[in-house]
Amino acid sequence: MGKLLNLKLRVWRQDNAEDSGRFEEYDAKGVDTDMSFLEMLDVVNEDLLEDGKEPIAFDSDCREGICGTCSMVINGTPHGGQKGTTACQLHMRQFSDGMTITIEPWRASAFPVERDLVVNRSAFDRIQQSGGFISVRSGSVPDANATPVAKEDADLAMDAAQCIGCGACVAACKNASAMLFVAAKLSHLSLVPQGQPERERRALAMVQKMDEEGFGSCTVTGSCEAVCPKEISLDFIARMNREYGMALIKKGTV
Repeated sequence: MGKLLNLKLRVWRQDNAEDSGRFEEYDAKGVDTDMSFLEMLDVVNEDLLEDGKEPIAFDSDCREGICGTCSMVINGTPHGGQKGTTACQLHMRQFSDGMTITIEPWRASAFPVERDLVVNRSAFDRIQQSGGFISVRSGSVPDANATPVAKEDADLAMDAAQCIGCGACVAACKNASAMLFVAAKLSHLSLVPQGQPERERRALAMVQKMDEEGFGSCTVTGSCEAVCPKEISLDFIARMNREYGMALIKKGTV
């Protein structure tokens, strides 16, 4: 058992998508520093239920930094600001006794708040469905090393494929840009042989869908890279811009 903390929580409460929302304050007493941030919220919700009050709604699933659903802004920073860490992996030892912790949902028009800390991130799903896949027949599983892939390309593809689609990049960006997410999804397929047949179509479709969903443009502030729990590099945005530019040229629109 770790050290016990007494904290004050300032939490965004919103009854539904139409509600204007407001901050409410709660006491979190006797919080064990070995708890994760979501476990702390679980305890607070148990107290609220015992008092006959509505618990704080928030998304979670794996609680292992894999699924990306624990989307919340903690003290002004998506996922709480600990490098390479999702909110579910953030531990209470990162906070001090007596602190006030402000907890909000993602703030972006493309991610409307549904209730409390729960946001609708289906815009990411629609971008992925527009082209972030391989539909051509790639054949049965080949023998090992039958399709050579340069190690540099394989490593980059794996780096890009780590993106969990949490949306922290959008929440941190002053323009609510989804460029880092789209760049990661485009790049990991463009770097492997199976992704080549639909390379140009994929770039055009995903960028167009991103714009249609209302995400802002990228001005390369680097805030997306700074908060990404998988530390996806800004270099992938440059790669995506090249992919999109080449696709436009081949289509004959520029």
